[in-house]
Amino acid sequence: MATASERPLHLNLFIFGCGHHKAAWRHPGSPAERVGDITYFEELARTAERGCLDAVFFADGHAAGDVAGGPWWFLEPLTALSAMSRATDRVGLVSTVSSTFYTPFHAARLLASLDHVSGGRIGWNVVTSMFDTEARNHGYEHMPPHQERYERAEEFVEAVLGLWDSWSDRALRYDRDGVFADPELVRPIDHRGRYFQVDGPLNVPRPVQGHPVLFQAGSSEQGRTLAARRAEAIYSVAYDLPSAQDYYRDVKSRIHRVGRDPRSVAIMPGLVTYVGSTEEEARAKQRDLDELLPTEESLQQLGLFTEQDCTGWELDAPVPDLPPLEEFTGPKGRYGTILRIIESERPTVRQLLGRLAAGGGHCTMVGTPEQIADRITEWHTSGGADGFNLMPPSLPGGIEDFVDHVVPVLQRRGLFRREYQADTLRGHLGLERPASPH
Repeated sequence: MATASERPLHLNLFIFGCGHHKAAWRHPGSPAERVGDITYFEELARTAERGCLDAVFFADGHAAGDVAGGPWWFLEPLTALSAMSRATDRVGLVSTVSSTFYTPFHAARLLASLDHVSGGRIGWNVVTSMFDTEARNHGYEHMPPHQERYERAEEFVEAVLGLWDSWSDRALRYDRDGVFADPELVRPIDHRGRYFQVDGPLNVPRPVQGHPVLFQAGSSEQGRTLAARRAEAIYSVAYDLPSAQDYYRDVKSRIHRVGRDPRSVAIMPGLVTYVGSTEEEARAKQRDLDELLPTEESLQQLGLFTEQDCTGWELDAPVPDLPPLEEFTGPKGRYGTILRIIESERPTVRQLLGRLAAGGGHCTMVGTPEQIADRITEWHTSGGADGFNLMPPSLPGGIEDFVDHVVPVLQRRGLFRREYQADTLRGHLGLERPASPH
């Protein structure tokens, strides 16, 4: 068995409202009234830090969505992470920033500032965003075409990296006789591209980590290409081990083909866990949430994922035929997962809704700490994952269960750290700090 020193397991906590189960907020014991209270998120970050997790992670959205049933957006993620950085010492802090809705200068400035505030613990999840409802809040009539979004993202990353490197590590002098920073070591980037014109330099000195860690999540051809070229860690969707292994092999080979070390890029599928002292207790936790699931809202969500009108589907009948993946025009990663669930499990519509209610088709593990640790170990040692992006179905209980009961099993097996060995997110992930450019 691989030990933590040979090939460490990486674990992030993906924070989302009251939990990733669509009905989590409906539970009588949920923290629904606290999702606008920063102390709630500070407590979650401290729990992750107590478990020595690599990072906590926020996704982001740019539309209100269904305010009756979720998705529980409240605090803007970068603002929340700023506060959370002051409530923690070691755990990494990752947020999504859209390359479609931000500008490179704006993103570079925000992330560099947070890297300084946190002492080098920031990561950036690069996304191109998804929905027309978001686009219409940013001056678009609809989302740009998929290919164009990824071309823009590639140029966006290039400009952001250039801005972070516009300051040398040696630029700051603090010479009270007249030189605060050496002008020769702070240079414009003069970026002139198809989508952006950026003079630079950035008005924030070089980040503590050189570059905040670049995460990427995408399963399309363009998404995998961007991940191979740019990502330093990857969030992925994998319903089962074979699909995880297929993705892992493909992306690692792409990383190798562009001249990068595949071992340096951690691939972390999403993971939903229900932990109990017995398997029966764990399944009861799952059932309690599933029984709170509102059918009408769940069918609407399924329609969003599949681009179908699902409102008239018979709940206890088989799922109607769906278009093949190559004909689907929306986000392909989640849709491909739905097709895989249907192919392998042949669920009724009601059963599919239950499966998608927590994590939208990501891998789900239900059982005792030892059973869950067994499956995590299998995925990690058989080429399915370098770690996991934990998606607790309910919060805070789901992450407390994992940190208090599953993490100790992984530690005893030598698969996960017992204490932090580094102070930065790059250090937790085993990544080198990019050299100062000049």
